[in-house]
Amino acid sequence: MSTPDISRPIDACRFVVFGEPASKANSRQMVKIKGVTRFIKSKKALNYVAAFALQCPKLDPVMEGDLSATITIFYASRRPDLDEAVILDCMQGGIYKNDRQVKEKHIYWALDRENPRAEIEISPICDKGCH
Repeated sequence: MSTPDISRPIDACRFVVFGEPASKANSRQMVKIKGVTRFIKSKKALNYVAAFALQCPKLDPVMEGDLSATITIFYASRRPDLDEAVILDCMQGGIYKNDRQVKEKHIYWALDRENPRAEIEISPICDKGCH
C-alpha cells in the first residue's frame, strides 16, 4: 500500500506498518527510580512506536471528525491477544488529532510468522449529507 495523495480531501487513508505491536496491557514495565516505583513503556513497545513513526504517513491536514478504523494485525505467533490500542495511539498527530475520534472499529487477528504487520484503513464516518 502506498502513501495517500494528500493534495485532495481524504476519503480513506490506507497503509501497512511492518512489525508486531506490543499489547498495550503488556507494554509497561515496572521500574524503581530513586526508590519510587514507576511504570514505563517496555523496550518492545518503545521499539514498535519508533518503527511505526517511520512507516506511518503524515497527513497535512490530519483527518477531522468521527472516524472508522479497520485494522488487521498479523502476528508472528498464536500467542498475542488482539490489541489495537498502541496502533491507535501511534496515529495521533499524523493521521488524526486524537484517537478519541475513532468511533467505529473493525479489528482482526491474523497469523503471518514471516511477516508480522498491521494493515490499516482509516476513513471518515459520514453524516447524512455525505455522498
